[in-house]
Amino acid sequence: QVQLVESGGGLVQPGGSLRLSCASSGTIFSNNAMGWYRRAPGKERELVAVMTGGGSTNYADSVKGRFTISRDNAKNTVRLQMNSLKPEDTAVYYCNLKQSPTGVYTYAYWGQGTQVTVSS
Repeated sequence: QVQLVESGGGLVQPGGSLRLSCASSGTIFSNNAMGWYRRAPGKERELVAVMTGGGSTNYADSVKGRFTISRDNAKNTVRLQMNSLKPEDTAVYYCNLKQSPTGVYTYAYWGQGTQVTVSS
């Protein structure tokens, strides 16, 4: 069983920074992608950023140039550095892991979520 545990959320003023971390445990295949999604009040969950084990990344247009995803494959952790935060970044942020032994990812796991609030 795979478990994901997030940390690093909180309250920050507009223009500030936060860093989210996600630690995974259990059986992790090398064929995987780890990333972050968020759900703002009244909105659907959306992709923020994702990185494959090979280092390919994908970012939501709204966070490009402000957020940076990174991962430590040896420790199966993923981080999200969030700079120049805006009130519209306020949301619950979820860590996500997709994986399979080979080929298309067939398993998906979610963390419990961490609240990020950007407000003055």
